[in-house]
Amino acid sequence: MNQRIDMLTSEINELLDLLNSLDDGAVIQRLSLEGRLIAARQELGRVEATPEPLRARLTFRGRPVLGSHGIAADFGGKASNAFADAFAAVVAGLNENLQLMGPIPDRVKNQLLITGTAQGSFGFEFELPPAAGLFPEHERTGEALATIQSLFEASAQGSDDDVAELVDAIHPRAVKKVSEFLCLLSQYHAWCGLEFKDKVFRFEGAEQLERSAGRLAEGNIREVRETHQGMFLGVLPNSRSFEFQTANGFIKGKLGMTIEDPDVINRQWLRQETRITLSVIQVGQGRPRYTLSALPE
Repeated sequence: MNQRIDMLTSEINELLDLLNSLDDGAVIQRLSLEGRLIAARQELGRVEATPEPLRARLTFRGRPVLGSHGIAADFGGKASNAFADAFAAVVAGLNENLQLMGPIPDRVKNQLLITGTAQGSFGFEFELPPAAGLFPEHERTGEALATIQSLFEASAQGSDDDVAELVDAIHPRAVKKVSEFLCLLSQYHAWCGLEFKDKVFRFEGAEQLERSAGRLAEGNIREVRETHQGMFLGVLPNSRSFEFQTANGFIKGKLGMTIEDPDVINRQWLRQETRITLSVIQVGQGRPRYTLSALPE
C-alpha cells in the first residue's frame, strides 16, 4: 500500500514538472498531461482512503525448518491450514456464533491471505481480512489474532486463571483449534513465533510448546452447566457482570451477549428468589468462570 502511494506521489510530481516546463503553445500536450494528473490524483485519493490491511508473521523452528532457507512442504501446508482454522474459529468465538459442532461460521470470509515468506527462521506473512470502520463485521479479525498470541503466551507462561479468562472470552472449541495447531507442530518436533502489530511471542522450544498444547487441550478444560437457586444481588450493565447469592455463598459471573438488556435483571429480578442456569468453564486448577446466557423464567 505504501509503495503504491509513493509511486502515485512521484508520478504526480513528475507530471507537475512537465506541465510547468511546457510552452504556452503546447495546448494538446498540456491537455493530455492535465488529464493524466487528474487521474493520478483521483487514484491517490482512493488508495489513501483504503485502510492499510493488518498483517502478521508466523515463523517456525525445529526439525522441518532449514534455517531461513526453507521449510518442509508437507509441514508448511498443514501448519498454515491448521493456523487458518484456528483463526477462523477464534473470530467466530468472539462473535459468539461458534457452536460445539458443525462448520465454522464465515470460514471463507475470514480467510487469511499468505502474502509472502517471513525470514528470521522461516514462515509466512499473513494479511488479515479488511479491518476498518466501513466493514465493522471485520473489526474482530485483529482481536482474534491478538487473542491467539495471548493464548500462546498464557499457556506457556501464565496461570490457569490467565488461560481460563481467554477460554471464557472465545469458546472452548476455538481453544481446541489452537491446541490442534500446537499439537501438529509438536508432532513434527517444531515450534513457532507469532508477530502481530508491535507484539512478538516465540516459544522457547518444542517442550514448552508441547506443554502449552496440553494446557489448551480438551481434557484440561472443563465445561459444564449448573443450576442454582438464589437471588441476584446486582448487575453492572456496562461491564455485564453480576452477583448471585445462593445458600452456599455468592457467585460472580458475566452475562452472555444473548442478553441484550443487562439492566432488565435489576428491574425485574433483583433480590427475588429465582433459579438460573449457568455455563461454567474451568481450566486445570483455576477458578471456575460463570456465564449467564438466558434470563430466569
